[in-house]
Amino acid sequence: MTNTSDDVDDDDGQRVALVTGAASGIGRAAARLFAREGVRVVVGDVDEVGLAQTVKLVGDEGGEAVACTVDVSDDPSVADFVATAVDRFGRLDAAFNNAGVSPVAKGFTEHTLDEWQRTIDVNLTGVFLCMQHELRVMVEQRRGAIVNTSSGAGVVAAPGQPQYTAAKHGVLGLTKAAAQEYARAGIRVNAILPGMTDTTMMQDYLQEHAAMVKMLPMGRLATAEEVAKAAVWLCSDEASYISGSSLVVDGATICR
Repeated sequence: MTNTSDDVDDDDGQRVALVTGAASGIGRAAARLFAREGVRVVVGDVDEVGLAQTVKLVGDEGGEAVACTVDVSDDPSVADFVATAVDRFGRLDAAFNNAGVSPVAKGFTEHTLDEWQRTIDVNLTGVFLCMQHELRVMVEQRRGAIVNTSSGAGVVAAPGQPQYTAAKHGVLGLTKAAAQEYARAGIRVNAILPGMTDTTMMQDYLQEHAAMVKMLPMGRLATAEEVAKAAVWLCSDEASYISGSSLVVDGATICR
């Protein structure tokens, strides 16, 4: 990778990236990819065991990662998470806001208010809070790149998951709003929209919907690394004029 943000120079030449939802799946894959490119990574999740495993994997591959337990739906927790990167490394070049939850699919009127709120809190409010704290740091630096994880459900409805659909549509709105507001501050903001990906969350879903894989255009799930590569690329100088975009990574499933 070239630099993870535009026109950046520092004393040691190393960049710093935050990754939420990094205890497994796409977040873990992104942390490993950043580290392979020489980026120092601060990884966050509520799963402390999974975070420790991610840090070990990064270290075994010669990279540097710091774990920080974070609940993205809690503002003080997010503030501490972002501050960890700045206090430890003195900068923040890239952020991948990837943490999310997926509710059980059922009829629209069968979802409870608590189920609705939990999904909105993590998948939408969590992205909002992370962006607020990341943007404050990046504005001071006059540089930075943020990528948010939406979903195919950000452009089409996820059957039986109205709150997930609403949250993922909302992530795209947040992405566009921040991209326009902060473009002249040297900050780029984009979103990725993964399709069906081989993660623990998806495997649980496929136990009841196994036939869906055969219906995918490529006949298989995406790997976590395939999706993570899109996020890491959007944080690089190779995407230096891309901001406010939503990149679908779904093997031609939606074709919007």
